[in-house]
Amino acid sequence: MMTDNIGIYIHVPFCRSRCPYCDFYSFATDESSKKTYLSAILSKIKEESESYKRKADSLFLGGGTPSQLPAGDISRIVSAVKEKFLTDVAEITIECNPYDLSYDYLREIHMAGVNRISMGMQSANDNERRLLGRRSSRAGIASAIESARHAGFDNISLDIMLGIPNQTEESLMESLNFCVSMDIQHISAYILKIEENTYFAQNIDKLNLPSDDEVADYYLLACEFLDSHFLKQYEISNFAKEGFKSRHNLKYWNCLEYLGIGPSAHSYIDGRRFYYEKDFDSFVNDGLSPVFDGEGGSFTEYAMLGLRLCEGISDEQTFARFGHKIPESLIKAAEKYIDKGFMSYEDGKLAMTRNGFLISNSILADIL
Repeated sequence: MMTDNIGIYIHVPFCRSRCPYCDFYSFATDESSKKTYLSAILSKIKEESESYKRKADSLFLGGGTPSQLPAGDISRIVSAVKEKFLTDVAEITIECNPYDLSYDYLREIHMAGVNRISMGMQSANDNERRLLGRRSSRAGIASAIESARHAGFDNISLDIMLGIPNQTEESLMESLNFCVSMDIQHISAYILKIEENTYFAQNIDKLNLPSDDEVADYYLLACEFLDSHFLKQYEISNFAKEGFKSRHNLKYWNCLEYLGIGPSAHSYIDGRRFYYEKDFDSFVNDGLSPVFDGEGGSFTEYAMLGLRLCEGISDEQTFARFGHKIPESLIKAAEKYIDKGFMSYEDGKLAMTRNGFLISNSILADIL
């Protein structure tokens, strides 16, 4: 059992409409279902706090689109988590669609304690945004960012997608320059993955997607550009100014503990992994219990997650956690990737390079 503060994740499965690339558990709903969901979440927060008498130093409201909930509901959720879990120094993040955000909404949730906004921009190019099913225009995103700042937020993250239909180097630079011009503190730059059972998967032959080589070039371009503008890469897809790394997401990548609440939410706590099934009705009506998903915290799991970070894993941290250094067998397995420039091993630290990040899934599957 670990003794550090945990993170809390709450899943809000509501969206105005489903984006054509998305396979997260989400759906459109009505106000009555939102009220029912709020009641169920508040009840689960109380129940879980009694089962896990722990303090938390991060809260992340993800989805779906949490900003589909009224500001008053967000305030009640944050208040309940604060009462049961949170320490005084907490990062409280909400994922938002810029289309939903007004100054009054932002001001109310900021006053409730939310201090970090993650906006689903995906692209600053309006033509690309329409293909991605996004409602806001570039001007609307800029307005939402300014409203957030005026409401008191000084920690704003934007999502960018790479390898999307019709994307070019020029359109990607449009998005990157927009982020820099808006003085954003954190960027998540994800390569599009075509997920099963999505509109994109069903219509892939109609999509004008960049080639794999072009996507690799876009990724490296984004890394270099953001790094040159003080947004330093710290994980495969994440970049931050000094002091603005996502404290909550670092728990995932450092294989630290977190508690998830809501349908489809996952947890790792007290050496166990478990999750709530993707069943909204059972969650709100029957008090759905989470499903056990095996033991967690092995070295292999720790290495798989830690090697997503730019700093990788180290002998020192591995010894502190497991009582041994990085196994020689792992270093030996990594040698061929080190020789090719995909990994590095220096001063007792094993890490991916940027080129290695592009094929990280294959590397991890091989060496672990």
